[in-house]
Amino acid sequence: MVDRSNIKPKSGSLLISEPFLQDENFVRSVVLLCENNELGSFGLVLNKLSIFKLDELLEGCELLGKEVYVGGPVEQNTLHFIYCGEQLLEDSVALGDQLWWGGDFNELMDKYKSGLLDIANFRFFLGYSGWEEGQLSEELLEKTWIVCDNSHTKKIFKVAPDELWRVILKNMGGDFQVLANYPIDPRLN
Repeated sequence: MVDRSNIKPKSGSLLISEPFLQDENFVRSVVLLCENNELGSFGLVLNKLSIFKLDELLEGCELLGKEVYVGGPVEQNTLHFIYCGEQLLEDSVALGDQLWWGGDFNELMDKYKSGLLDIANFRFFLGYSGWEEGQLSEELLEKTWIVCDNSHTKKIFKVAPDELWRVILKNMGGDFQVLANYPIDPRLN
C-alpha cells in the first residue's frame, strides 16, 4: 500500500473512508474538507443523498426537485452548499480547482432567477461533518481516512453518488484500485 501518511489534509482535500469503517455516518464516504485548522475541521459528505428535495426544506424556493445530500451527522438543521466553475457568489470560499464553498444564499437565488448561474453546478447539504481539535489527526493516525488531494474534485459533480467512493479510489491508482473493489462485508465473499 502506498504510504499516504505524509499527506496533510487541507481545505479542498477529500477524505476517503477506509473500506473497513463501520460507522453508519461514514461507511464508504467521500468527505470534502472545507476547513482544517488548529481549532478543528469541517467537511461535507459528498455521496450520501438525503430523502429531501430543496423545495421541501425551504418555503418559496424555486429550485424545484434539486436533491439535497446529508453533509454529516452534525447540525442537520443547517443548509450548506458547494459549486464548481468560476466564483459566482461574493462570499464563497475557494477550495481550489474551481471549487467553492458557501456564500450568500439570497445572492444565489437572485442570480438563479436572473439566469446568471447553472444550478446543476451546485450541491446542497443538510448538516456537516465536524472534528474537534486534534480529532481528525487521531483518525488519520488510526488510518480511518485516506487523504486525497483535490485533483479529483471535478468528479464530485459528474459521478453518481453511490459510485463516487469507488471511482475516486480507482482513479488514485496503485493499491487503491484494489481497495475500490473490496466488498462491504468480506464474509459474504
